[in-house]
Order: sequence, then structure tokens, then C-alpha cells
Amino acid sequence: MASRGKKLVREIAGREVTISNPDKVYFPDAGHTKLDVVEYYLVVADGALRGVRGRPMNLKRFPDGITGEPFFQKRAPATRPAWIETVVFTFPSGRTAEEVVVRDAAQLAWVVNLGCIDLNPHPVRAAKMDHPDELRIDLDPVPGVAWPQVRDVAAVARAVLDDLGLVGFPKTSGSRGIHILVRLEPRWPFTEVRRAAMAFAREVERRAPALATSKWWKEERHGVFLDFNQNARDRTTASAYAVRPVPDARVSMPLSWDELATCDPAAYTLTTVPPLLAARGDAHAAIDDRAFTLDSLLALADTQPPLDPSARTDLPVIVIGQAKTKADALAGLERWKARHPDVVAHLPPAAYLVDTNRGRSSAWYRVRVNLDAVPAALRPAEEPPDPDYDPRTEYGG
Repeated sequence: MASRGKKLVREIAGREVTISNPDKVYFPDAGHTKLDVVEYYLVVADGALRGVRGRPMNLKRFPDGITGEPFFQKRAPATRPAWIETVVFTFPSGRTAEEVVVRDAAQLAWVVNLGCIDLNPHPVRAAKMDHPDELRIDLDPVPGVAWPQVRDVAAVARAVLDDLGLVGFPKTSGSRGIHILVRLEPRWPFTEVRRAAMAFAREVERRAPALATSKWWKEERHGVFLDFNQNARDRTTASAYAVRPVPDARVSMPLSWDELATCDPAAYTLTTVPPLLAARGDAHAAIDDRAFTLDSLLALADTQPPLDPSARTDLPVIVIGQAKTKADALAGLERWKARHPDVVAHLPPAAYLVDTNRGRSSAWYRVRVNLDAVPAALRPAEEPPDPDYDPRTEYGG
């Protein structure tokens, strides 16, 4: 390793990779630096590359670590080494972006050096950009739902996969949920893969209606939401072994089904995963051994009654505020709570709806409250948003 001022130069996969500001603290609570994150990815590179290899990715950059606001960079940086591969991705709007494609450890380290704490690839390979080769089953618990219920829904999801002749590979999301990945033959367009994912979600909900939901509108959900829209053309998901931007540097950890049944997601962090991986190997080592067809899932979709995903139950939902940063949005919610303590006493955790919306290059946040659990006589009127950020300012000339 060579040092150049506040830079380090590593020889990785036969190439020189520069790590800038290696001592910058990315995780203040855990004390992890930017270099710690790079070193982690190099140690787990075999597994991490299995999750991203050959896939275009959306760069979610945290230049100031997890305490700063990230920004999204769809287009590969104009200044980049000649050995960084790119491919043109077409979005639903028809717009295109030249996105980075990672295939080896040097390219992986280069992306992480940009401030990408987690990795967010599309479910397609560069060789076949319009036909996903991965079905993504995202189990996303609503606020207040505990981890055991998420695992219970994963068990139902596994039973549905078994009945359909499909094999899923589970991993913790690195947050509160679970991802299940199914390798596909790349023969179906995004629209059909999403239709298959919706059919899967509805079947899990049918089998476990008290535990799971496929409801599109956030205020209508309960339990664990099966987010079928993660299979839409413009969506990306944190990949296997990705470090998540949370205080304890938790990892999206590939597991066997037996491990998932008893695991604690907090046990998998930037510090604990490398020795665990060395001791027991990669639970997703065989994920690319076989690709499946969507025939059984699409046949299931054809048997389900028609569904209008835009249909919406009329619920008493009010907007509290919207802000450029999540911290500001939540601060506005706390001010609203302080003004309405009698209302707050009736509200379950799931009543607080924090919507993350994509802006031009970064997210913005809206907070809403579902007053359905509040007696009608106590329901407050909607007030002027606090704060009142206007995302249209990002697009001003």
C-alpha cells in the first residue's frame, strides 16, 4: 500500500486503486472509517461480487458518512479509470444513463471509494438489459412489527416458492426486513417480472392475511408488506453483503433458511461478518447454479381476481410536513405531537407514515399521519406543513 498525502493507493486485482480521505469517519457510533468500509468489501469481495457482478448500479453516495445526506448518481462519473465498465440503462421515462458495472474487486473498491456505503444494482445483467435475471421478494415490516413476524412471513414465502417449484435465497435486508432472491432465466421483460412478483405477494397475503399484506397504499398496510414494486424497471435494492447506512454498520447478510429461522439481524455487522464468512462460507454460493422460469408464477397471476392497484380506501390521513432531510421531517413530526398529545395517545406506531421520495439527485421526505384509530371528535384538522419544503426547487433553472 502506498501513501500519497491523504490518499492511499492499493494494488487490487492487478490495478492501482486510490482511496481518498481514508481516515474520514463514516460511522461515528461504531468508529468505522472510509478505509474500514473499503477493507471490509475487499475481505468479502467474493460474496459481494456475486450479488453485483455484471449488473448496472445506481450510485448512492455518502460523501460525509452516514450522518450526512446521501445523493444518487445514476450516471457514471465523467472522470474515471479506463478499466471502469459502463452500460446504458433506459428508465421508464425513456431517459438513459451510462451506469457503472462492477465485475472485479478493483472496480468494487473504486465504487466504494466514491462514498457508496451500500451497493444498489439493478436486477439485470449488462448483456441483457431489458430482461431481469433476478426476482426480488422484499419483506418490509410496517413500524411496530417485530422481527419474529418478519421471519414467520419469510417461512410462508418459502412454502409458496416450494409449491411453485422455485428456490429462493434469503438474506437480511440490513435494516428491519428480509430479501429473498430467485435467479431467473432472462426471458421476461420487467413488466412480467413485476406482475409475477405481485402475484407472489398476493398469494402470501392470502395464506397469512393476519401477518402479511400486498396493499399498495402505505396507510392501508399492516404486518409485513411484500414490496412487489422492487421489481419495477427503475428500482434497485441493496445487494448481498452490502453495508447499510445505519449506526451499527449492519450488513445485508446472506443466510441459509435454517439460519434465518433463528438469527438476529443485529448480529451481522461490518466487524462480525468477515470472520463468520470465513468460518462457514457464503450461504449464497450456489445462487447462480440454476435459473428458473416464471411460468408457474405467471400462471398463478392468471388465476387471481383482477386487482386495481390504484384503488384506495378513504382513510383520514393528514400531511404533517415535508423536508429535504429526514431529520428535519421527523423534527416537524415531533412538534406536531407536542401540539396534539391527546391525539398521540391513540396512535399506534404504524400510523406514522414517513414517505421517501426521489428528487433530482437526492431524496426528500414527507410525513403523514393516519388518524383512523383516533375518535372522530378528537381528529385535528390538517395544518400548514411544517416544515414545508418544495421539491420543485431542485428543478429550478
